[in-house]
This record gives sequence, C-alpha cells and structure tokens, in this order.
Amino acid sequence: MIRRRSLLAGSALLAGTASAQEARGPVRVVVPSPPGGPPDLILRAILPKMSATLGQTLVTENRAGGGGLVGTAYVARTPPDGQTWLFTTASHTNIPPFNDNVTYDPVRDFTHVTLAAQNFGQALVVHPSVPATNLAELVALAKARPGALTYANAGNGTASHIPAELMKTMTGTDILSVPYRGVAEATTDLLAGRIDMFFVGTQIALQHVQAGRLRAIALTGARRWKGMPDVPTLQEQGLTGFDVVNWFGLWLPAGAAPALVNRIHGAVASAVRDPEVMQQFDNLGLEGVAMPPDQFAPFVAEQARIAQEIGRRVARPT
Repeated sequence: MIRRRSLLAGSALLAGTASAQEARGPVRVVVPSPPGGPPDLILRAILPKMSATLGQTLVTENRAGGGGLVGTAYVARTPPDGQTWLFTTASHTNIPPFNDNVTYDPVRDFTHVTLAAQNFGQALVVHPSVPATNLAELVALAKARPGALTYANAGNGTASHIPAELMKTMTGTDILSVPYRGVAEATTDLLAGRIDMFFVGTQIALQHVQAGRLRAIALTGARRWKGMPDVPTLQEQGLTGFDVVNWFGLWLPAGAAPALVNRIHGAVASAVRDPEVMQQFDNLGLEGVAMPPDQFAPFVAEQARIAQEIGRRVARPT
C-alpha cells in the first residue's frame, strides 16, 4: 500500500513542477508543418481545455520544413523539462524511411505521451478538370497518359505520400509526385488546377467538395465516413486490403519524467472527452483516442517498423 505521506509528496511534486514550468513561460507545442493543417485544427480544439486542466499557458509554434523534419529534429534537441512538446501526424514514423537527412530516431529520441486522435482515412480528391469520377476511370486515364498526371506530395512519408505511392503500386500506374512544403500550399495549387490530385484529410476535402471546387474519388480507410457518405473507399473500388488512416500524436524529448508524461496524458484524455471537443472532432472527421503512454510507446515502435517495410517496397519520388 502506498503511504499517505508518499501521496502527499507526489502531489507536492506535481504542483511544484507545474509552478516551475509556468514560471519559465508558456509551454511551446511545436507543430512541424505550416499553419492551417490538421494538427493545427486539433490543437485549436484541445489546447484551451488542456490549458485549463494543467493551469499552464500552451502556445502552438509552427516550425515547417522538410516534410516535418525541421520541427521534429528541433524538439528532439530540447531539454525534456516539459516546456517543449511535439504534436504531429503519422509522418513521425513514416518519414525516416524515405529521407536520408533524418537526424533523429522517431522511437529512441522521444518520450511517447499519447495518440490524441485519428481520422477515418484520407480523401483522394481531384481538380474538376480531371475527367474521372471513380478509381477505375482515374486508373484508365493514368495508364493512357503515363507520367502526365500529377499528385501533391506534402512531404515524403506523410499521409499525402504513402497512400499515393501504394495506390500507384497496386494499380501499376505512373503518376508524378510534385513536392510541397505542407497541406495548405498543396491545397491552394490543387484548387488552382496546377496539380491534378491530392490525398488530403477529410476535414479539408469536405468543404471544397461540397462547394464544387474539388471532386472526391475515394477514401483510404476501411470504412466510409458519414461526412461524405456517398464517397466509396479504395477497398470498395477494388484495392483489397487498402486501409490507411492518419493519426495524431504528442511527444516530449527523450528522458521526460513519467509523472510529467502522465499529467499531460491526463489533460489530453480529459480534453478529448469534453462534449464540445467531441463535437468539433466529429465535424472534422476525427475521433478522440488519448492512448495511454504505455500503449503509445509500443504502438509508435510498431508503426516505425511497418514504415521501414513500406519504405523498402515503395519507390521514393524523384
């Protein structure tokens, strides 16, 4: 049995940690992608709730570049004192196999706090000028014009890259990868017709599909999303086993104290269970998860292993 004195000491330690962190200034939540992407939308929903729970000021800081490499590497080099967090997507484990310039290990160089949320898959959308309304027509068009069609790649290993390359492999098509610094920039060019297609989060795709600015071809997850109920999955259209979703995680630099990690995880769990946040997530095509740290760490390790395997099979874009 834990002694009451130990419990009191632990409570005092946590309170002292919070006070010390607040004295050092706001906590920086680093997002390694440009403003306006899915991570920003999620943080906009949960940070106010987390700030109230923790009694600390939490500030989003976008450090874009290298498809997530710049901001992620920056956090890996910071002290594990709880003043700098990393919030990013599945690209955390997916990028390294596709980039020789990675200076960090996605497993060893971070303390794994939680998988905060996940979506129901990416939406494959095309510009209205592309004469295709389903996967079969898109594949036929790509095979008739090898290398002529283009897709927006918001970073090697990201949720815009992995499903595109898997689709190309499974359909035997040659579609040119065009690199972008982030989702917002890629979306802008797609809307302008400078690019043909993009695997983008459903929450971003929906507004443009409803307005007629883009056409949805398919979803990458295993099941349809109620926000776009008429859009079939790639599995439904013949790509058996195709199931790619994007998840969003929170990390600290390696070596962070377990008490601090559990405290932050508790704030995330409380935030994603908040009715207001749940409604916002539902509108964005997301579901809150708040995976515990002892489950998130092996999950990240397994995702990194899978990414390495995919990296060996999928050609790197030129």
